[in-house]
Amino acid sequence: MTRLRLPRLRRRSRVLLFAAAVPAVLVGGCATPQPLTPTVSGDYSELPLSGGAEILLPTGEVPDEPPTPESCGALASLRPGTAPVAPAAGSALAEITARGRLVVGIDQNTNLFSFRDPTTGMLMGFDVDVAREMARDLFGDPSKVEFRLLTFGDRFEALENGDVDLVVKGTSITCARTERVAFSTVYFQAYQRLLVPKGSDISGPEYLAGARVCTAVDTTSLDTVRRVQPEATIVAVPDWDDCLVALQQGQADAASTDDSILAGLAAQDPNLEIVGPPLESEPYGIGVNKNHDDLVRFVNGTLDRMRADGTWTRLYDTWLTVLGPADGPPTPTYRD
Repeated sequence: MTRLRLPRLRRRSRVLLFAAAVPAVLVGGCATPQPLTPTVSGDYSELPLSGGAEILLPTGEVPDEPPTPESCGALASLRPGTAPVAPAAGSALAEITARGRLVVGIDQNTNLFSFRDPTTGMLMGFDVDVAREMARDLFGDPSKVEFRLLTFGDRFEALENGDVDLVVKGTSITCARTERVAFSTVYFQAYQRLLVPKGSDISGPEYLAGARVCTAVDTTSLDTVRRVQPEATIVAVPDWDDCLVALQQGQADAASTDDSILAGLAAQDPNLEIVGPPLESEPYGIGVNKNHDDLVRFVNGTLDRMRADGTWTRLYDTWLTVLGPADGPPTPTYRD
């Protein structure tokens, strides 16, 4: 896979590139109008990409299709246990309880799931509220959460090193990932699709040959694009809002990831739309350190409570109705 590393640039904040009318300044007569924005020539040089972005040129090779999570039992988690009066000494839950707060890895760039409110600066979204429900059941107080911002590349290492207790970051459960970390039962079902400007000729993966497709580094989405269309050029970025900017600046012809994330991008720009068939099933799980079975059981207990008492549906109706009516929360699968 050929990688062209771009120079690291200052992070751009999320922007919507809608042109505004600007009065012309006349000095000594009429001047030739200048374009408001540079013309994008297609070589990525006119407008800078976000810091950490990479261009992955097509290799023509089709990656092997990974095993489905169903085939290796990855979707089956540990059954919730009976809640003890006090966590067992030395357990993950005992450490968290003594600390007095739950440390959760998350991001701030995924609209609808986890993002900064532009007015208050507070983290908001479906995943943020799911994390708060964990704190509610553990401490009786949903505010006792310390959120730590993670990239896609460092989320599993953060769990392995004990830097965070949980990762609630729109993470798809895969066979390979279960070798590193444990997962809760599935708490949201997404499907990978395409996001394009309205009027685009792209309506499915067959139209991506020779196109530039934005997706995030270290994600299953990138691998899927390579598999369904090996002739596409990948614009690999650190955060999903970088794909929004790349589409608006003409640096990408399409973006591809879970429909839940794409809906959050489309909600910020009415000139974008989701198209094409599902490219891959993306079952989301909450990540936990592989050695913390007690914490996995606790998380699954909270998810069971959320399914039963209507909390899951309430959160869906609050954040995700743009995806259409919910069929209800995913049915849990247990291996014990």
